[in-house]
Amino acid sequence: MSQKTVIHTPQSKVLEFLVANLAGLPYAKDISKATQPLDQDQAVAKAWGVDGWADYSGVSRTLHTLTETQGAQYADILERAIQPWIDQEVQLALNQGPLELDGDLSPRPVSNGSKTYPGAEYGYMSDRLQLGYQAAMVSMRSPTFGRLGLSVTHHSGNTVSVTQAEGLALEAERSLGRRPMRRTDLLAQRLQNMEPEQKKRQVNVAEAEKKLAKTQAAWSEVQAQEGELAHKLADLEKDYQQRNCPERPNSQLAQVRQRVEVWHLRVERCDQTVQRAKDRLAKQQARLVDWESQQTNLSQRLKRFQAENDANPNPISAIFRLDAGFGNSENLALLIEMGYEIYSKPYGNWLSGTLAQMSATRSADWEKVGKNAEMIAWKAVQLEDFPYPLDLGYERFWQNPGLAKPSCREGTDPAQPKLAYSGLIHFGERDVTADLPGWFHDYNARQTIEAANKESKQVFEVHHIKVRSQPAMRLQEHFALFAANFVRIAADWLANQCPQVPDGWKESTHPAVKEQVKVGAHSFARIEWFGSDCLLRFAQRSIYAGRSLFVRRQVAIQLTLRI
Repeated sequence: MSQKTVIHTPQSKVLEFLVANLAGLPYAKDISKATQPLDQDQAVAKAWGVDGWADYSGVSRTLHTLTETQGAQYADILERAIQPWIDQEVQLALNQGPLELDGDLSPRPVSNGSKTYPGAEYGYMSDRLQLGYQAAMVSMRSPTFGRLGLSVTHHSGNTVSVTQAEGLALEAERSLGRRPMRRTDLLAQRLQNMEPEQKKRQVNVAEAEKKLAKTQAAWSEVQAQEGELAHKLADLEKDYQQRNCPERPNSQLAQVRQRVEVWHLRVERCDQTVQRAKDRLAKQQARLVDWESQQTNLSQRLKRFQAENDANPNPISAIFRLDAGFGNSENLALLIEMGYEIYSKPYGNWLSGTLAQMSATRSADWEKVGKNAEMIAWKAVQLEDFPYPLDLGYERFWQNPGLAKPSCREGTDPAQPKLAYSGLIHFGERDVTADLPGWFHDYNARQTIEAANKESKQVFEVHHIKVRSQPAMRLQEHFALFAANFVRIAADWLANQCPQVPDGWKESTHPAVKEQVKVGAHSFARIEWFGSDCLLRFAQRSIYAGRSLFVRRQVAIQLTLRI
């Protein structure tokens, strides 16, 4: 990094920023001005291999000069550091079934009046229009650690979920180093099925061209006739003037004038007819161009997917769960073609009318799937506006579950609970319609990434943007992602070494991350070093009084052979 070293190197200041994120400090100034300042903690500095920490102002200046390239290099270091554990957990998860991935967009709001956040834009965040940023995140279910974060991408605040589905999948595949087998057979069939529609649109364009030519010919005839009459009218007017004859109501001049007016109206009507024909032709041409553009894009996608399959000797089986914000027809079709089993909800009002109409004939088939939810489903439904058959589910919930269940579909008494409806979408080999409670549970298991969003805000304080440059903001997101993974991995490693680890930290799938970071990392303790190992004794005024941890700095990683 192009910054001079006086006492602390710029690299050690970036490391200090990482440790501050691991400690869950809300603001950069807490490095120096918190009740227990990090920059005064020599034991932590020694544990991280540096002689001491810089003041927060020096850390902020270093981060302000961080370039995009340097930020990407630091992020790459962290990804490579955590990769062996991701490889290990992917293999363990695949031994149990498909890999389960969850994607989401998490808001990062800032003050609406702020002028110091570069690239901040207004967007909907937690159902409010607010200034800030968005973070696109992907996590995986981990057999050992419960959850591991795979990727995070920093975006402006006006980014919406519907634009990010493909990006989430590609980032997850980059982090995993593996991907499913692309469904090129389905994509090829989709292209083949598009040919009749293309021919139909070509016919529509040809018919619109003929119609336009016909109306233009008629317009030319009418205009020519109007021109002849107008010329005759001009001659008669000149003759009447020369002979000083008055124009009477039934005179030849009056009759010609009336005929000119009639033919002028015909020309105007023909103009309108020609314009409508032009508009229709433009519309049909646009529909054809749009269809051909889709075909071109899909053909290019097919070639790309075929090449990716040829270079993918060990494909994985993976489930991708996404909320309704991602679930439009284009995203779902793309993810299906990318090889994923899909659990999602329909975007906006797509399918809402269809599901309501379909459910009207099956009012007796509702099945209880949760404490306050019922569900009905249809297997492999071929929709008119979607290329592949989908399993469709329709949920209904009572919004006031404490009240008695209404006897009718829509209660009229405002004191009665009200029904809310929601759709579910699935694509995959599993027959989810045969186990509606299981389908309901499997989709709602995506709450793991909701928990990840909550943890990143409440524990690692990502909603407090500690820096004011785009590269540093991106790096803060990577630090928070790394921190969430690191605490889980370190807790499991520590529990295997030290029997006196607090009880809540021992369960690797639920290692009480918030307690470790917000309480454990800020508890007083005495450190004694024995070479590269250390003995940590919690102070008497700590909640962990009486516990001691002997930590050996030997870390063995069994690299996973991807099969």
